[in-house]
Amino acid sequence: MKKQNIERAYQLAKEQYAEIGINTDRAMAKLAKIPVSLHCWQGDDVGGYEKVGAELSGGGIQATGNYPGKARTIDELRMDVEKALSLIPGRHRLNLHACYIDNGGKYIDRNEMQPRHFQSWIDWAKANKLGMDFNPTYFSHPLAADGFTLSHPDKGVRNFWIEHGIACRKIAAAMGKQLDNTAVTNFWIPDGYKDIPADRTSPRQRLTDSLDKIFAEKINPKFNLDAVESKLFGIGAESYTVGSHEFYMGYAVSRQKLLCLDAGHYHPTEMISEKISSVLMFCPELLLHVSRPVRWDSDHVVILNDELFAIAQELVRSGKLDKVHIGLDFFDASINRIAAWVIGTRNMIKALLYALLEPYDALKKMEQKMEFTGRLAWMEELKTLPFGAVWDYYCMKKNVPVGSAWFAEVKQYEANVLSKRS
Repeated sequence: MKKQNIERAYQLAKEQYAEIGINTDRAMAKLAKIPVSLHCWQGDDVGGYEKVGAELSGGGIQATGNYPGKARTIDELRMDVEKALSLIPGRHRLNLHACYIDNGGKYIDRNEMQPRHFQSWIDWAKANKLGMDFNPTYFSHPLAADGFTLSHPDKGVRNFWIEHGIACRKIAAAMGKQLDNTAVTNFWIPDGYKDIPADRTSPRQRLTDSLDKIFAEKINPKFNLDAVESKLFGIGAESYTVGSHEFYMGYAVSRQKLLCLDAGHYHPTEMISEKISSVLMFCPELLLHVSRPVRWDSDHVVILNDELFAIAQELVRSGKLDKVHIGLDFFDASINRIAAWVIGTRNMIKALLYALLEPYDALKKMEQKMEFTGRLAWMEELKTLPFGAVWDYYCMKKNVPVGSAWFAEVKQYEANVLSKRS
C-alpha cells in the first residue's frame, strides 16, 4: 500500500471521527502506551527447555498440530519472538513460563530455580527494551502427574510446589527490578477430579493454605505483582476444579491480589468482557489472558470477533487501563507459529484502537438520560466508521508492515529459517 494513499485515507478518517468529537491522533498516542504481553509458549507448543532434547512428562498441556519450524532452543525461540515483534506496532512484553529456564544443559528442579537461571532472559529483554511477566509451571512434571499440586493431599508434594511458587516470585521480582518494569507473576494450577468428588472443601482449604504460604513474604509491588487464575474444567478434571472462578475471586478480593481472567476458562456462554467491570471494583488490578475458546478451552489464535471488541471496550470504558495487564494465551501448532503471534497480537491492538475511537462520554450521557434509541443508533453507526484507515496509519507510523504485507515477511522467514529446522 502506497504511503500517500495511507495518509490520504487517514486524513479523511480523521475528519470523520472529528465530527463526533474523537481526536484520532490522541487515540493513537494512548494506544502506543498500552503493552501486550506475548506468551512465549506459542513458539514451541508449550514444551519448555528444562531437559535437553526431551520434555518432562506428567500433567502436561497439549498443543495440536505439527507445523514445521518449532523453536527447539532458547536462542531459536528468542529469534522467533524478535521476528514477531518486528511486525507488531508498539512496545510490548514477554510472558515467560518457568519451564523455559536457561539451565545451561544441567537439570534444575522446579523448587530450586533461582533468578540466575533466568538472567539471560532478563539480559535479552533489556536489550530488546521489553518488559517481562512470569508464570510458575505447575504441569509437565512427575509431581503433577496425578493431577494435583498445591492442593495435593500429600504434604510433601504440596511443599515442593509451594517452594516452586516462592522461587518464582523471587525470579519475577528480579526481572521487574533489573528491567525497571513491574512483572506480573500469574498462578494457575491444573488441580481437579475427573469424576464427582465426595469432598469439595478440603482441596480448597489446602490450596488456600498453600497460596498463603507462597505469598507470605512481602515483595515490593514496584517489582512484582501476584495474580491468580481460575478455570472451569480441564482434561482429566472435568467434574471438579479446585481453583474455580468463585474460589479465586474470593481469594483475590480477600488477599488483594490480581485476578486473572482467561477468556477460555469459563462456560461457553460466559464472556470475560462481562466480568471486567465487576472485578475492577474489588480487586486492586486485573490480569487478562486473551484467548479464543472453540467449544472449550482450546486456546485458538485470537481473532477480531465481537468478544475481542467487547473486551477492549470494557477496558477503555473503565478508565482503569493503568490497572489492567493484557496478556495473550493461545498455542496453535497447526499453523506458522510466528504468524499466530502476529495475527493474535495485532488483533488485540486493533480492538484497543477501535475502543479508543469510541465517543464513550456521549454514549454514557444518552444512557443516563434513558435515551436508549439514540444509544443503539450511535453504536450501530460507529461500526462502519473508517477505523481501518486509522489502523493502517498507526502501523505505518510505527514502522511495521501495513495490511497483510507482514505475511510476506513471515513466509520469507519460514523459507530462510524455519524450513531448515528438523
